[in-house]
Amino acid sequence: MVKTPATVTVRRITACTALCRNSFVIKTVLLTGVLDFAPFNWCCICAGAWGTRICSGNIRSIWVAGMASWLRSIHHFRFFIASSIRNELVNQFARSKLGGLWMVIHPLVMVAIYAFILSAVLSAKFDGIDNRFAYAIYLTSGILGWTLFNEIISRSVNLFVGNANLLKKMVVPKISLPIITVGAVLVNNLMLFLAILVIFAFLGHGPSVHLLWLPLITAVTALLALGIGLIIAVLNVFIRDVAQLVPIVLQFLFWFTPIVYPLKVIPAEFQRFLSFNPMFPVVTAYHDVLAYQQAPNVSALITMAVIGAGLCVLGVWMVRRTSAEMVDVL
Repeated sequence: MVKTPATVTVRRITACTALCRNSFVIKTVLLTGVLDFAPFNWCCICAGAWGTRICSGNIRSIWVAGMASWLRSIHHFRFFIASSIRNELVNQFARSKLGGLWMVIHPLVMVAIYAFILSAVLSAKFDGIDNRFAYAIYLTSGILGWTLFNEIISRSVNLFVGNANLLKKMVVPKISLPIITVGAVLVNNLMLFLAILVIFAFLGHGPSVHLLWLPLITAVTALLALGIGLIIAVLNVFIRDVAQLVPIVLQFLFWFTPIVYPLKVIPAEFQRFLSFNPMFPVVTAYHDVLAYQQAPNVSALITMAVIGAGLCVLGVWMVRRTSAEMVDVL
């Protein structure tokens, strides 16, 4: 046993779970002995019915073990996740005559309204789009990216609150809930994308080879939205005002992102503030690929992917950290 100044003696614990849900410190079955808490080292003497085992490692190994456990849980519940995505898509428009078409109609109607009102004013602002329907094409391209981002975050707000009974009555990994949400939203977004391709064909704006960038852009958008959504979902369990604040922030973010208007409309002295908008490089990538038919800014996408991954790690940590308290509050 390595002695450290931060050594804490723990009395005999006769019943523990396999992996602590409140922190990244491992609990053991029939634990007894001493736990050494150091900045990067830990060790414990685990005594069970079949003998004594010495466990040692570091925080990184604990993190890897925890994530591996979650990945195994996801694989174990893969049929539950797949059936839940299907059920969510079916129940979303149950008893509806048009069914899944509403997933496409809603954003396209919004595009039609903005195009009807603003196209005469803004059509001359798009030099890189050689089409008389340039504004409609530009607007539709941005709406595709925004719809994906907005839907994931909007559905994530009540991710745990809305599934309280499921979390209490069934033993399912909490990480499966955001996967189900993202999976359903991606299916919706795919249908919208196919409808947009048909509309572009009617407008004389055919597809280009740069559409091959779209899966990467979609993945970055989903990763960013998932990270933010996880954090919001956890906060909403303990602070219910979050659910009322999120739609306001999303509305502000929508108008702060060049979706309805081109970038050149914004005065030069204010354009630098767009660097604080996480959706600006993402929506710009959608515009580049779909509207301007050119390659996106890869470095900007990599930056947003790293930020999204960091937010996902933070969100997963928050879920694990508050897991036990979350069930009690719900």
